[in-house]
Amino acid sequence: MELEIDKKELTALLQYQIHNLFKITNSEKITISKNINNVLSRIEFCLSKSKNKYCKKNNKTFFNPFHSGQYSIFLYYFSNSIYNTYKESQIGLANKIYYLNKSLNGLDLLYDVKMPKVFFLEHPVGSVLGKAKYGEYFTFFQGCTVGGNKGVYPKIGKHVKMLSGSKILGNCNVGDQVIFSANSYIKDTSVPSNTIVFGHSPSNKFKKIKNFKALINRYFEGDL
Repeated sequence: MELEIDKKELTALLQYQIHNLFKITNSEKITISKNINNVLSRIEFCLSKSKNKYCKKNNKTFFNPFHSGQYSIFLYYFSNSIYNTYKESQIGLANKIYYLNKSLNGLDLLYDVKMPKVFFLEHPVGSVLGKAKYGEYFTFFQGCTVGGNKGVYPKIGKHVKMLSGSKILGNCNVGDQVIFSANSYIKDTSVPSNTIVFGHSPSNKFKKIKNFKALINRYFEGDL
């Protein structure tokens, strides 16, 4: 993978940003340095599946921390890796990186939410992703919400795309290859595969997609 700045500079950048907002301990600096390779491996795999022109350079996967969408994914992976590896002993660092992501990119995505190996976003400002079950190749835009209702969270299939302002709340079972149109909203509703969702719950309208594969191929490289 090609990097806009080298690994040493990237590590220093993250440490500097955390220090400026929250202060950083020596232990936290060491933890970041120890985990940078793992996080870069995760984001390389994720970005390698995208056909977005900003994810490629010289025919290689390209990571640019000054591309806010890519950096949002990087910061989520970092906070999630810290949480999964260290749990309570470094929960403060996981919280700082989560908060940094929220401050810089306007994305509310907590480290204990289990995102798929491959997901993508465009303009994540104002999006809130809760503890749903997310399928691979999940994509979302600005102002999207995935959340619970009465303690129950959605189950979302593969190749689901949320356009701006759409919401998935509560006991929802969303099939594979589903597009949520802009400002659509479902609550405690099942959605069949190969569908475009319009309107607001409980009066949604579903439209069948005839050739979803062609649409997928515009955004992603192959499958897992």
